[in-house]
Amino acid sequence: MTPESSSEAPVTVTAPLIGRARFAPGDIVRHRMFDFRGVVFDIDPVFANSDEWYEAIPEEIRPAKEQPYYHLLAENGDSSYIAYVSQQNLVADGDGGPIDHPQIEAMFDGLDHGRYRVRAIHRH
Repeated sequence: MTPESSSEAPVTVTAPLIGRARFAPGDIVRHRMFDFRGVVFDIDPVFANSDEWYEAIPEEIRPAKEQPYYHLLAENGDSSYIAYVSQQNLVADGDGGPIDHPQIEAMFDGLDHGRYRVRAIHRH
């Protein structure tokens, strides 16, 4: 048997344009519109959550999908939680104080000059 030859051109997969991430794991950030802050622990180059999650955001404030999205260990005045936030909605946190989240010690080695040091086990 001989392999069949194909006159079709090979399929080319084009990756989406990736915006440059402004923040890195360990950076402390604050949400532009809502009163919470957090530490970045992972980054998606473009939106990678469910359509249901995205559609639940009111259309007038819904961010574009084609930008980095950050996973945060977040806190507000009431609780600690995991947040998923677009780059356009984050600013560097000028306070630089620690984040009070129960998972901080599992992912980071401590606060150093206003940012958390990522534990070696979590580095890519």
